Amino acid sequence: MAFEEIKEKDSRFIAHTYSRFQTDICGGEGARLRSEDGKEYVDFGAGIAVNIFGVNDAAWKEAVIAQLGKVQHASNLYYTRPAAELAALLCEKTGAKKVFFSNSGAEANECAVKAARKYSYDKYGAGRHRIVTLKNSFHGRTLTTLTATGQESMHPACFAPYMGGFDYADATADAVRAAVTRETCAVMLELIQGEGGVNVLGQEDVRAIAALCHARDILLIVDEVQTGNGRTGRLYAYEHYGIGPDIVTTAKGLGGGLPLGATMFFGKCENVFGAGDHGSTFGGNPIACAGACSIVRRLDKNLLLEVQGKGEYLRTHLSRIKNVLSVTGLGLMLGVGTTKPAKEIAQKCLERGLLVLTAKGDKVRLLPPLTVKKDEMDFALQILNEVISE
Repeated sequence: MAFEEIKEKDSRFIAHTYSRFQTDICGGEGARLRSEDGKEYVDFGAGIAVNIFGVNDAAWKEAVIAQLGKVQHASNLYYTRPAAELAALLCEKTGAKKVFFSNSGAEANECAVKAARKYSYDKYGAGRHRIVTLKNSFHGRTLTTLTATGQESMHPACFAPYMGGFDYADATADAVRAAVTRETCAVMLELIQGEGGVNVLGQEDVRAIAALCHARDILLIVDEVQTGNGRTGRLYAYEHYGIGPDIVTTAKGLGGGLPLGATMFFGKCENVFGAGDHGSTFGGNPIACAGACSIVRRLDKNLLLEVQGKGEYLRTHLSRIKNVLSVTGLGLMLGVGTTKPAKEIAQKCLERGLLVLTAKGDKVRLLPPLTVKKDEMDFALQILNEVISE
C-alpha cells in the first residue's frame, strides 16, 4: 500500500488526535527503519522510548512467538507463568515486594494514585488524600493523570471538571515542602521530566524531598514510565539519586513494543491492595509479559554501562554543535536546546533520514534504542550538526 493511500485511510477513519510526521513505518531492524516507499531512517525516537532494543529484535520475537503458540490471554482469574516470572524479575532487580501489571504508563500512574490514597486512608482515615506533583511534569492522558500533570497547557477547559486532590510545586525541595499539608498522602516525581523538557531534577532537592516524605509518612512515588528500564544508564533513574521510593511506576520500554505497565510496591506499601481493590482485564497479559521477561533479563550491568558511555559520547559531540545552547538528560534520554525551533529541526532531520522527537521548552528530544550502534550515532550527529548549525 502506497504512503498516500495509508495517509488517506488514516485521515478518513482514525480520530484526528495526532499531528503525524509525513512518513509511514513498515519495517526495519534495530535502530534502522524503512517506509513503504523504501525510504530508510535512523531512529532516535524508539517509538517514544518503547523499542529499547530497536525493531525486529530476535530474542524478544522468540519469546513472544513462543508464548503465542501457548495461550494469548487467560485473564487474571488464573495464574500464568510469564506474569509470575516477570514480577519476580522486577522484584529481584529492584527490591520491590509486589507488582501490579496494567497496559500503559497512565494506568500504572492511576494505580499508584489509588494505592497512595488507600494507604493513607487505611492508616489515618479520611481527609489525607492530596498528592503533590511538579510543574512541567507529565503523568498521562486519563483525567486523573492529566490532572496530576503539572502543565496548564494540558488542562484545557473542554475537559473540565478535572479531578481534585492534586497540588503543584516547582522542582525544588523548598517548593515541595511548602506545598505539603496535613492532607498530603504522596509526592509524585519524574526524576527526568521527559515531555516537560528533559529536565533533570537536582540531587540535593530529590534527596531532601525523599527525607521529607519519610519523616512525615508521605509516600514517595517515582514515575519511571519513560526513564525506566535502562534508559538513563541505570535500571531505574532513582538509582542515580540513592533514594528508596515507596512506589515506582513504569511502562514504555518494559514491554519492548507491546502494551505493558507496571506499578511496583516497596516496603510499607506491600499489602496496600487486597482482592477487588484494583484490576485490569489485560494487565499481565502472558504475551506482553513473556516479551518483557526477555527485555528485563538483558538489562544487565554491561549493557547499562554501554548506555552510559553512549550517552556521554552523544552529549560531548552535541554540545560542540554551533547554535546548541544546552544538552540535558542522562544516558540515552537527551534534550537539546538550540537557537532554532525544535519542530523545524525535527522536520529537516526527517527529510534527511533521521527521526527525532521534541519536548516542551523547544527542545529536540533524543531517545534511541539502547543498542544503537556507533555508526548510527555518528550518522545522527552528522545530520543534527548540518540541520542545527546551517
